[in-house]
Amino acid sequence: MMWTIFLFGFAVLLYFALTHRSRSKTEPPLDKGFIPWLGHALEFGKDASKFLNRMKQKHGNIFTVHVVGRYVTVLLDPHSYDAVIGDSDSLDFTRYAQVLMDRIFNLQLPHHQPVKEKAIMKQHFFGMNLTSLNNAMSTHLKALLKAEIPSNRKDWKEEGLFNLSYGFLFKAGYLTLFGGEQNNNSTDPSSVYEEYRKFDGLLTKMARGTLKSAERRTAHSVRHRLCELLAPAGLSEDSGSSPWLHAYRRLLQEEGADEEMQKKAILMQLWATQGNVGPAAFWLLGHLLTHPDALTAVKREFSRISQMETSETALLDRLVNTPVFDSALEETLRLTAAPFITREVLKEKTLHMADGQEYLLRKGDRVCLFPFISPQMDPEIYHEPQKFKYNRFLNEDGSPKIDFYKGGRQLKYYTMPWGAGTNGCVGKQFAINTIRQFVYMLLTNYDLELCDPNAQLPEVNTGRYGFGMLQPEGDLLVRCKPRNAL
Repeated sequence: MMWTIFLFGFAVLLYFALTHRSRSKTEPPLDKGFIPWLGHALEFGKDASKFLNRMKQKHGNIFTVHVVGRYVTVLLDPHSYDAVIGDSDSLDFTRYAQVLMDRIFNLQLPHHQPVKEKAIMKQHFFGMNLTSLNNAMSTHLKALLKAEIPSNRKDWKEEGLFNLSYGFLFKAGYLTLFGGEQNNNSTDPSSVYEEYRKFDGLLTKMARGTLKSAERRTAHSVRHRLCELLAPAGLSEDSGSSPWLHAYRRLLQEEGADEEMQKKAILMQLWATQGNVGPAAFWLLGHLLTHPDALTAVKREFSRISQMETSETALLDRLVNTPVFDSALEETLRLTAAPFITREVLKEKTLHMADGQEYLLRKGDRVCLFPFISPQMDPEIYHEPQKFKYNRFLNEDGSPKIDFYKGGRQLKYYTMPWGAGTNGCVGKQFAINTIRQFVYMLLTNYDLELCDPNAQLPEVNTGRYGFGMLQPEGDLLVRCKPRNAL
């Protein structure tokens, strides 16, 4: 009994020694919370935006919080973001990325070459290769829309806008990049989408390690099923996959990844390329449908483009000037893109803030930027930031507006849905083109309206903060039919 008491007491002392931390004068304000080891994890996971706004009100633009045994320094001053984004010597992106790869995809790539991987993406998502991807995406979108809502259909098709947007764009993106039926023994993309949505619904819990036992079994089963469906993607020239996926597959083989790890890596790329475009299109269309002035302005711009078309290939497959649409999309992303930008502190670093303050960052901690709070929802930068204003990113002469200010100084980062610096989204232009094509096709070829004219957008799922595009709690019921159906 005495030995047991001694061991227990020793364990308590050891835990206290390992977890006890006090703030030095040179460090950011420290808020450890009241729950041992967990710290602020529960509040952080439930609604990160609400929690971090509370911490900002309490501590200012920089503070350190204790979350599940780790200390995370959160920086919310956009004027100071370059001090984190531009430092690849003291701060590292890949270590935390590897943690998430393991938790979400059970993927370990010990010889991972992120620089080479990004170079491959740049080769295939720019220039003529981007044009080819745009054309392929357009072809698949048209075919899917025609199959789901045929031109001779006279009655309305009723569906939730989130499922409609996510479904069409996921399937088209899957066919464009991964080869679809050709690499899956005639597997319908709808089957992949159905399995993927189950996986996506558990993604945040997988990332945080909070799955319950039944959810863990479901996640394992769905992940295995998706890996099997994606197994042939990119393996051969006749698989129907994109050249980018062939090149990525070859890189995995060069890195020594076995067949099982390659499958999981392909699933990770499915999530990375398809996880945000559909939700972004949902929010954009939802805002347009609930703001008639915005819908009219975008339709007017699209109408002018439609009248200029000289072939069956829409001008949106090429470079076009759509400032009204671009502003509406930018405003949508400002309201609903909420990724964390996270770095691991490799060695002690003094962070120089734009206001002249200096703070010491400890080795082993993490640094997190959350642009959703600032700049994107900062009332000092955007008047009435909670409201959707489709022309917020337009000047009076119709040109793009890029000058926004905080504290009297112009901002370099006034909205950050695509990340920034060396880890910015390489597929940004492809994603924008895809959303534009989809919205253009829907609004010019179909009648799309709310089933309830007074319906409002659903609230966001607060558990999705930090993981790219937000998703809704519920859906927005719409109806759609071909325009001028016979």
